[in-house]
Amino acid sequence: MTITVEQPRLDTLDAIISGTGWDSTLPRCGPEDRERMLRSVEVLRGALESDQEVYGITRGFGPLVLYSADDSQELQGNGLISHLGTSQGEPLSPDVCRMVVWLRLNSMRQGYSGVSPDFWDRLADLWNRGFTPAIPQEGTVSASGDLQPLAYAALAHTGRGQAWQRAEDGTFALVPAEKAIRDLGAEPLDWSAREALAFVNGTSVGLAVAVHNHAEIRRINRSVAGLTARIAGLFGANPQAYHSGFGVVRNQEGQLRVAEWIRRALPENHEYDPERPLQEPYSIRCVPQILGAVEDQLDFIGEILRREATGCTDNPICHEGEVLHGGNFHAMPVGLGSDQLGLCLQQVAYLADRQLALLCNPSTNGGLNPMLTPRPGSGSGLAGVQLSSTSFASKIRQLAYPSSLTTLPTNGWNQDHVPMALNGATSVAEAVKLAWLIVGSLAVGVAQYAALGGGDTEGDPLWKELERVSPPLDRDRPLAEEVRAAADAVRGAADSWLVEDQFA
Repeated sequence: MTITVEQPRLDTLDAIISGTGWDSTLPRCGPEDRERMLRSVEVLRGALESDQEVYGITRGFGPLVLYSADDSQELQGNGLISHLGTSQGEPLSPDVCRMVVWLRLNSMRQGYSGVSPDFWDRLADLWNRGFTPAIPQEGTVSASGDLQPLAYAALAHTGRGQAWQRAEDGTFALVPAEKAIRDLGAEPLDWSAREALAFVNGTSVGLAVAVHNHAEIRRINRSVAGLTARIAGLFGANPQAYHSGFGVVRNQEGQLRVAEWIRRALPENHEYDPERPLQEPYSIRCVPQILGAVEDQLDFIGEILRREATGCTDNPICHEGEVLHGGNFHAMPVGLGSDQLGLCLQQVAYLADRQLALLCNPSTNGGLNPMLTPRPGSGSGLAGVQLSSTSFASKIRQLAYPSSLTTLPTNGWNQDHVPMALNGATSVAEAVKLAWLIVGSLAVGVAQYAALGGGDTEGDPLWKELERVSPPLDRDRPLAEEVRAAADAVRGAADSWLVEDQFA
């Protein structure tokens, strides 16, 4: 009888994110998995029995490949993860850390790493029970994969370091890794040289951060498209800017997509107000071209990241009966992907900041009071909000500097070309947080513009929610909390819009 083991869907990044959630489980190795993995184990065993040199098993690591490995595979494996236990900094989020381990498990499951299926099952069992190492985010060049953060994760499986532990109410706490393992009724692991190397030789940390960044940037892009429609509706802007004809003649899919989003969100009775310019400033008129270009890049980058997530990043590998030595752990696909995500994010955040400027300026907002204050002079309205938004946009530009341009040789010139992929991914993650604050600032501006200009809140439920979280100003008040609340409201709306877009 054939046993069928259902594998998680891996055809989209969304499927990968949902498949690595806290309520997800990895099935144990089925017959096909075991056959593939055992085949690679046999290839590796055959190479060793024929006295072939194998990196990390018979030879040392990195530039120390010139020297013989320890006779004990357990000591060799322990030495690998111990000497790489140099990560520093704040731990990555629990969701990212959980995805990191899932990605390593998925890589090893491909059957190219020479990892025992029984050992894999033990790792997967811990993951299924919720064991999640708390992985520091600093200290890797991402060349032989994200060695140091992954070594920290490997050490946590032995009971050293820290782990994330989820409480019944869904909150997370950092606890000693050994306690987290014991609380699950499990035992710490021991790593042999090959299994340890297969775990740390991978791009999975930078990749996990990049996958989550990608999802957030898609939400941000969709958010700004929705807010653009609200602004265009309140302005009475010329709707021709969002006509499908422009995308048709240009033949750009992202542009067509964004223009459709805006058209759907415009008020049903929207008409061009002849008091407005025939052609709005670019930050209103060219939104399909700007956000559409970002959409196209997100589609492309998403496919690169999906391929990386479903492939094997390891060295050496067992392939068609051979043990192959190379550099399949080099994280350049992730590094360049993260760099491009940062550039895309910067464009969206800058656009939102410019739209806020239009709302605050009487020469572009239709003659409403400067800074949208009902009391010019005695009140300053959104002056502080706009200043902070501009600061956020500037900081995003710093963070979006391509990390691939910061490569430095290291490791005794063995790693003389390194991608710095995790550095790039964590910088983009920080920029994402700031971009949401710009979106929240713009949303507060939209709410105050609607209040001051007499715009209604009909249509999307978001407009009424923004009026609730940022009620009309009568006198100046601190608005930081309202910016954060508005960002949360828009983020929730973007999730709904993205679902609706699939059926539109």
